[in-house]
Amino acid sequence: MTGSPVETAFGPMLSGDGRPGQLWAMLPRELAAVFRPRLLDVADEVLREIQRTIPDYARPLDGAFGKALRAGVQAAILQFIDRIAASGPVPDERRKVFVGLGVHELAQGRNLDVLQAAYRVGARVTWRRMAEVGTRAGVPSATLCLLAEAIFAYIDELSALSIEGHAAAQARAAGALERRRRRLLDLLLADPPSPSRTVQEAATAAEWPLPHRLVAVALDGAADVTGLNALEDLEDGTPRLLLPAPEDRRALTAALAGHRAAVGPPVPPRQAGRSLATAQEALRLVADVLPDEPLTWCEDHLATLWLRKEPFLVTEVSRRRLAPLTALTPKQYNRLAPTLLAWLETCGNVREVADRLAIHPQTVRARAQELETLFADHLRNPDDRFEMILALRATLP
Repeated sequence: MTGSPVETAFGPMLSGDGRPGQLWAMLPRELAAVFRPRLLDVADEVLREIQRTIPDYARPLDGAFGKALRAGVQAAILQFIDRIAASGPVPDERRKVFVGLGVHELAQGRNLDVLQAAYRVGARVTWRRMAEVGTRAGVPSATLCLLAEAIFAYIDELSALSIEGHAAAQARAAGALERRRRRLLDLLLADPPSPSRTVQEAATAAEWPLPHRLVAVALDGAADVTGLNALEDLEDGTPRLLLPAPEDRRALTAALAGHRAAVGPPVPPRQAGRSLATAQEALRLVADVLPDEPLTWCEDHLATLWLRKEPFLVTEVSRRRLAPLTALTPKQYNRLAPTLLAWLETCGNVREVADRLAIHPQTVRARAQELETLFADHLRNPDDRFEMILALRATLP
């Protein structure tokens, strides 16, 4: 019976490789006749001990589970007896039994601790009974010691086989889940948007519950995003992520430390493509139009990003409302343009402008006089002020 946990009681005897195989080869083959009549009695004892000591296997021995468990014990005992009498190596098919046990444990949602505990219980019970039978049959103590060494040496090999099966199954499961999550990401970013039912079914298959709002993240290169509950595509030339909109920026900021990235605005899942397009645009504008920061939050720059979508209108507004600045030298422009924006946004609060620009309040007053000379009544007209702020937001880094 492949996959039964109680096969672990006798599994160590099934391989013929390495030192354990040498140990078994040294054992007299006539021992099979000594143990064969008595070891079938061990089945119930092994079952009881495993169920008594290992809660995960303490299920009622009725129905399919009990039948499989008992059949597995009996098959393992027969294989054990055959191994004693075998003149050659055990076929690889028997080794697959224990690889399969590792696969079975993963399917049950368990790590290998439970299975390895069953190995130890089965080996202990089996060895105790073998020692009793062998002593009564007059088997030399040296031979029994050799047999004990073989049993417990094989525990290590058995564990290795199950680890192999568990790891391989885990890798297959992870690969399948990764493919399903990549499909969900593609559906969410599709243009036009994918049907809601299709997206929901894909989210269920990907084990990624759709959040009420999500954000897209554009990166300038591959990144280690371990720990983020994100849909990811980091392999092509435009690495991107989708993840639930964070309530606190600190966790995402820490996860992306060391990488340049832009986080799109929070949107419903159906608008994920728009969040990504905004994040990608922001990433292109960093250091040119947007502040040169490792992580850019688009929410902090929506007006600038909006204006950049209409460059012709920005040019026209700038031409009309910032005309007095065009006659300045670059040095003068770099001094007065930021001052004008800060002055307009703070409604002429000298102290706030000074703090924002890290200059002395008296310097602010002097620059304000220059701006008054250049713009005159335009500084007090609400429509003109609004358009000047837009133009400066779109042109200043």
